[in-house]
Amino acid sequence: MSVPVLDVRGLAHAYPDGHQALFGVDLHVHRGERVALLGPNGAGKTTLVLHLNGILTAGAGSVHVSGMPVEKAHLQEVRRRVGIVFQDPDDQLFMPTVRQDVAFGPANLGVRGSELQDRVEAALAQVGMAEHADRPPHHLSFGQRRRVAVATVLVMQPEILVLDEPSSNLDPASRRELADLLRALDVTILMVTHDLPYALELCPRSVVLHDGQVVADGATYDLMTDAELMRRHRLELPFGFDPASLPRPGAVGNLPA
Repeated sequence: MSVPVLDVRGLAHAYPDGHQALFGVDLHVHRGERVALLGPNGAGKTTLVLHLNGILTAGAGSVHVSGMPVEKAHLQEVRRRVGIVFQDPDDQLFMPTVRQDVAFGPANLGVRGSELQDRVEAALAQVGMAEHADRPPHHLSFGQRRRVAVATVLVMQPEILVLDEPSSNLDPASRRELADLLRALDVTILMVTHDLPYALELCPRSVVLHDGQVVADGATYDLMTDAELMRRHRLELPFGFDPASLPRPGAVGNLPA
């Protein structure tokens, strides 16, 4: 069996005020999978995500990325491999132009000259924002800024793309455009979301976190049509939404045989 690109084992975390946010979480994601991380507010989703590139340190348990432990000695490489796109793009965009924002990460790692230019142009093309390269980010729409935020991560050539509520605050057209973009990416995706139809559309597999523990892990369609599971863990589809209205994914990710 291949090594998971993301391997979380027995992860526990308590904050300084004593609040225990995670209790022995296990999560294994293989290369090429698209996985939704679901759960009500306070379930521990953000706490889990912040351990994936070392922003938070495990109180117990371990996190490995492609076999590399998420520890202080490896943080620079781990943060290149695990790219997090935060819910508010303005948390990631702070340079005078879009081009400079996308160049910031690789330039910090010593990438220069034509290689840097090529990587920036390729990342902006991936997200459909090449024509806006020289505009100030704050002149863009919210949906455009979110796509630029994705480009600032893609330019680092990550192994895992972590998206925090990617569809929030998007109008219907921007929501669809982002979905098309994400479907086209050749990268492992972990998507934290309350938007259950979006999870169903984009992620064949879902993991449900509740009270700091993994309580379900399986095909997104199966989880969302399990009325008792949904009720017990405070997950609700939009009124009138029928999961069968979207094509059922044919497989749960790319798990090894």
